Amino acid sequence: MQFDDVILGRRSIRGYKPDPVPKKLIAEIIGLAMRAPSSMNTQPWNFYVISGEPLDRIRAGNTERMVAGIPQSREFRTGQAFAGKHRDRQVGVAKQLFSAMGIERDNTEKRQDWVLRGFRQFDAPVCVIITYDRVLDGSDDTPFDCGAVATALVNAAWSRGLGAVINSQGIMQSPVVREHAGIADDQVIMKSIALGWPDETFPANAVVSDRKSVEEATVFVGFET
Repeated sequence: MQFDDVILGRRSIRGYKPDPVPKKLIAEIIGLAMRAPSSMNTQPWNFYVISGEPLDRIRAGNTERMVAGIPQSREFRTGQAFAGKHRDRQVGVAKQLFSAMGIERDNTEKRQDWVLRGFRQFDAPVCVIITYDRVLDGSDDTPFDCGAVATALVNAAWSRGLGAVINSQGIMQSPVVREHAGIADDQVIMKSIALGWPDETFPANAVVSDRKSVEEATVFVGFET
């Protein structure tokens, strides 16, 4: 697969086949991802790759605690709720997904089920949790680098026929994640990535989110033409 095909073809996958993903293939993808740039070659990232029964326990604990109303305990700053054009984009992709899934605006049950899918890591057979070394906590470069490696990982996965979606829902309850993934105390949980073989019959997988134009996003300085 050519580079442009990966970048332009990749989309977030929220429905997966139950088929297992070989450990060797995941290791190959992570190896590719780790060629991502990092600030002064610090390479702050680490990966916990979970599948099978441990992942099922994380799904269950995460969902049960969220439904019970236990406050989320993500280990990175989420900031304020989106507003203005950023909120518009968030709502826009939600409308695309709900339309694809046939979820009506007033169907509370279907909307709740969609939220619970996120807490379950979209029922993917694999979850990759990206952490960074706690000694680097407080550096803005560190989460920036983790974002770079996460992007490289989902693109590498796509180039190998796998789908993925970067998410926060699956790590809402960090004590559950730490316990069942065996995450060391010297690590900060940054993001999670659901990973597996795409289920092409799952309607939301066909959704391609809109992107603003190059003209809207870019300021060119010093160019004559």
